[in-house]
Amino acid sequence: MEGKNANLEAAIDQLLNVEKQMRFAGDVVGTKKAVSDILQLCFEAKDWKSLNEQIVNLSKKRGQLKQAVTAMVQQAMQYIDEAPDLETRIELIKTLNSVSAGKIYVEIERARLIRRLAKIKEEQGLIAEAADLMQEVAVETFGAMAKTEKIAFILEQVRLCLDRQDYVRAQILSRKISPRVFEVDTSKEKKKPKEGDNVVEEPPADIPSLLELKRVYYELMIRYYFHNNDYLEICRCYKAIYEIPSIREDPSQWIPVLRKICWYLILAPHDPMQSSLLNSTLEDKNLSEIPKFKLLLKQLVTMEVIQWTSLWNLYKDEFENEKNMLGGSLGDKAAEDLRMRIIEHNILVVSKYYSRITLKRLAELLCLTIQEAEKHLSEMVVSKALVAKIDRPMGIVCFQVAKDSNEILNSWASNLEKLLDLVEKSCHQIHKETMVHKAALKGKPEDVGRKTIRFVICILRHYSTISHLSHYFTTISSSTSLHSYSSVTFVFDDFHASE
Repeated sequence: MEGKNANLEAAIDQLLNVEKQMRFAGDVVGTKKAVSDILQLCFEAKDWKSLNEQIVNLSKKRGQLKQAVTAMVQQAMQYIDEAPDLETRIELIKTLNSVSAGKIYVEIERARLIRRLAKIKEEQGLIAEAADLMQEVAVETFGAMAKTEKIAFILEQVRLCLDRQDYVRAQILSRKISPRVFEVDTSKEKKKPKEGDNVVEEPPADIPSLLELKRVYYELMIRYYFHNNDYLEICRCYKAIYEIPSIREDPSQWIPVLRKICWYLILAPHDPMQSSLLNSTLEDKNLSEIPKFKLLLKQLVTMEVIQWTSLWNLYKDEFENEKNMLGGSLGDKAAEDLRMRIIEHNILVVSKYYSRITLKRLAELLCLTIQEAEKHLSEMVVSKALVAKIDRPMGIVCFQVAKDSNEILNSWASNLEKLLDLVEKSCHQIHKETMVHKAALKGKPEDVGRKTIRFVICILRHYSTISHLSHYFTTISSSTSLHSYSSVTFVFDDFHASE
């Protein structure tokens, strides 16, 4: 054994002299070969301690060439899986990590080394240490790293943060990935790099494709939003997964995803985004494959009161079956939140049909007690999902929107304009009827005009008072072809007297 060590040391010393000569001569190829031979000798002799020492020693040589250090690190990385035990493997990774630290030309290798070390720590159950190791590397600044490898590295950072329940840091890391990066057309040919551009390295074979990374990204975001019970964002994540071509082609995959989309749409609070997603989901042809969920979504878009008891009895089994399907259960609070959404839907329906309603009647429609109905109504008003006022002594709810003075004046002006238009049309019809029947009349055409005006007044009286109509007709009569102003005045006096 001692003879072997002596022979190894002698061979290494000889190669070190060759390496020194090549390094001082600036011979890149010769230096790389000498460094490679030294590492190969240590590996073949299974002298792992000497291998670590030589890696550190060679990296610290004065004027060491970058190409030689890069080749040394890449070659030593191939020996990691050949290490006899876990301790030796970790020691080699740490040695390579210390050598590559602060050197931009081996930053990709250092990132891969840290990822392997973090994986070992995770297997040992040290989730916090693994997460801290991964967060030391900012791969988004690596220009030579492939896009898919960057995304995979950041997703691994996010996953470890979620595993250690560090949701704030997980959100910060997830924002480094834009969802638009997954929409790039991968079928297009890659452009050849121009002279002077950074050469992007090919990702390792174990890095998933862009579409697979898209699914991993949204599954991690579902985990994050599930912590906050943000049902609408969870629904949008499942919607993005549903749009992946490999998912759409396999019914065994898209049916569970579509079921989750329907459930989380129902659980999401009512707002414009939820309404838009609800209508777009109803237009999906694949929804006909799960008719129960199509019926459930139609009930939500229909402005009718939903009976909670009958709905729960019909969908209770489907609700509980979700725990056995893709994505797992809908959450501990999902059943309670579902009941809340049905109550909110019913309150919105009531507000569409009633301007005023008693609390007792509202509670009967919602199948709740008066106190519960008042509580849910108040919560909707506070969240600005609804405009309502409660008169508690009288027990009356008013759903009318309070108008300011400008809106009231505008509505009055609009009503007056409509009334004037109607009066003008009436006068035109009176004049037309008089002219048509003038030849047939042997008597007084004013009698026909008076009767017609009396008829019009009886209709228009629903819109304003007689005094207002008198003013309007007096104004309009000056520009019409009625027989005389006195006839209009007489008819008003006569009509008023008959009233």
